[in-house]
Amino acid sequence: MTTPPRIVVGVDGSPASVDALRWAAEQTELTGGTLEAITSWEYPTQYGSQLMYAENVNWADLAQTTLATAITDAGSSTLTSCTQTVTQGQPAHVLVDASAGAELLVVGSRGHGGFAGLLLGSVSEYVIAHAACPVVVIRHPDPTAA
Repeated sequence: MTTPPRIVVGVDGSPASVDALRWAAEQTELTGGTLEAITSWEYPTQYGSQLMYAENVNWADLAQTTLATAITDAGSSTLTSCTQTVTQGQPAHVLVDASAGAELLVVGSRGHGGFAGLLLGSVSEYVIAHAACPVVVIRHPDPTAA
């Protein structure tokens, strides 16, 4: 008996990650696979006057809310049955770890337009170089680009 292909998608709540989530859901439908949406969180590493309020933040709950909102925003019926994972850790490392045993890893990348638009974000670059499976990067257009 063969296991259905597992597709992993990283979600941070940005429009680019919602696009990636939507694309991954469509790919899951086409392949008959399973979908795992992952959001990770970290405690802030820098402290300053603007971060002092953050000591009372429940980061795990905030991450869970971010993931749930992104799933709603993506608006695909496939997402109602996807596995939702919220975990503590640096996003690029969490996604690379989750790529073990997956058929595909999907991430979003915010578009910048012009020369900057040729660049990928640090998470995208890291997972492309280190993932244990193929990676698809879904670009989100920059509405300010001309």
